[in-house]
Amino acid sequence: MQRLLVALLAAFDAAIAAAVGLAVLLAPLTVLWTLAFGITADWGALWPLTGTLWQFGHGVPLDVTIPVETLTALGIAPDAARFTLSVAPLAFLVFTLLFAARSGARAARAGAWLLGSLAGTAAFAVIATGVALTSQLAVARTSLVLAVVLPAAVYLVGAVGGAVRVVWEDGDGGLIDRVHDVIDSWGDWGPVPAAAVRGAAFAVVGVTGAAALAVAVMTALRGGEVVALFEAARVDLLGAVMITLAHLAFLPTLIVWAASWLAGPGFAVGVGTAVSPAGTQLGVVPGIPVLGLLPENGSIWMLVVVIVPVAAGAFSGWAVRSRLVWEGTPLGPGPRAGIAAGIALLSAAVAAVAAVLAGGSLGPARLAEAGPSVLPFALALGGEVLVGAAILLLSPRHRDELAEERTDRWIAEMSASSFSAEPSARAGQSDETSPLDGLGGFRIPARDPGDPAR
Repeated sequence: MQRLLVALLAAFDAAIAAAVGLAVLLAPLTVLWTLAFGITADWGALWPLTGTLWQFGHGVPLDVTIPVETLTALGIAPDAARFTLSVAPLAFLVFTLLFAARSGARAARAGAWLLGSLAGTAAFAVIATGVALTSQLAVARTSLVLAVVLPAAVYLVGAVGGAVRVVWEDGDGGLIDRVHDVIDSWGDWGPVPAAAVRGAAFAVVGVTGAAALAVAVMTALRGGEVVALFEAARVDLLGAVMITLAHLAFLPTLIVWAASWLAGPGFAVGVGTAVSPAGTQLGVVPGIPVLGLLPENGSIWMLVVVIVPVAAGAFSGWAVRSRLVWEGTPLGPGPRAGIAAGIALLSAAVAAVAAVLAGGSLGPARLAEAGPSVLPFALALGGEVLVGAAILLLSPRHRDELAEERTDRWIAEMSASSFSAEPSARAGQSDETSPLDGLGGFRIPARDPGDPAR
């Protein structure tokens, strides 16, 4: 019964995650629909638009087809009538990922992490299938297979990641424990996988925080350009609010672009364009307000920003090394080099996945290429993190570190010796010092019956 309850709760979590994501889209679109078209609007188009945008937010590309009458009214060239939009607003994907990780962790604490993860993923896939079947738009179509597989895959990765993080520490009495036992049998190399994952998490969080700070700094420095593009768009208050909400949905995407800029390769905003610390080459870009944050030029001296990923790698190496010292696990140069390499490989893998999700097509013609390039971003970030992590992990052990290890070892030996001596001491106790209540209370020596103090 407990396993069935865990599965039901995991499915309920998945339903909540999907409902919240859809409601975040549906609520402002309903307000927009009411204010723009009134109560006589075609409400039948509201749900298909909501479902399509929800799929788009989970990385599903949109095949856009602009009607001929719209092309004529707006004066758009006929060759721009069909294009693919694949640079996704990753805020929805990040929300689903984090919510799924929370659900997976709860299932792990309940003792059924695999069942809970699969049940939640199955429920999310069913909801994604329903959304895909009922939200087809004529102007923006999605692949039915991708509309089901990609949201479900995002939820599965989050749920399994959150569950394994808990189970790896607490155990599950099954698959993870067997894997743990196999890795522990590697001797000095046993702590390497867990330490590499932990270090990669520190490195990725550090680079992400630095990239978010870079976006904030550019917003402060070039906020005027963004306001000018808002004014050039000639939208009313409602339109400005909707554009701002769209920008917030694309904020994680912009952070990935900023991370690629900090790593060195930069990103593109069209075919033949480049935005990197070494220089900026831009032609005509769309009048999207957020693109006003793009730097107008660069300098070879700005390549000093690549020290940020190196610093993130150094921070991850320091965190891992401190944890090893605290656990009393001094490793040789070989395992420590393996940890540094693992941190770099995992960081590069995360960068590659992020580049795939945050890159693609922004529109027709020259806008068919946008975002960071996968291979350069992954290689650059992995290499820089490797340098920083290796510096901290492979440096000679400081005398304070050795002293701390000796102190920890001495405390452990003294504790073991005191525990081993306690049973013998108890065996030699006389009845005069027996506890009064059997609960380890005060011990009062027995008095002589003839003692006048009685």
